[in-house]
Amino acid sequence: MRMSDMIEEFIKELFTEEENYIEIQRNDLAEQFNCVPSQINYVIATRFKPSQGYYVESKRGGGGHIKITKVNLTKSNYFMHIINSMENNITAQEVDIFISNFLSYQMLTEIEAKLLKVATSDNVLRLPQPTRDEIRATIFKNMLINLV
Repeated sequence: MRMSDMIEEFIKELFTEEENYIEIQRNDLAEQFNCVPSQINYVIATRFKPSQGYYVESKRGGGGHIKITKVNLTKSNYFMHIINSMENNITAQEVDIFISNFLSYQMLTEIEAKLLKVATSDNVLRLPQPTRDEIRATIFKNMLINLV
């Protein structure tokens, strides 16, 4: 497991059923994982975005206080939020991240996830760039709409 994955898992485990937000100190977390604070910033910036169901507030000073709020959305609201916030193109790697998040939030079944992944894979979309990423976005959005 990569360092970023371990940090992400640790942060997600801090959330409880009763509380939908956590407060962490960037420097304390960096010290715990024996990494630089910018590694913590990277994980938060890439794995705790609004499109992934989180709202992040960052305050400077005192070691970098960060508040992460987990937005509780229904499946249909969550998918519609993703669809509306997506650009008109998306890479296979970005789709994989969305699918991984959908699975971790139990928004998709394993079969649905596999179908989304296969339908949007580079093996299926044998087109030149940027057309491939545009078609992938169209397919992905339409599949999500049909899952709502």
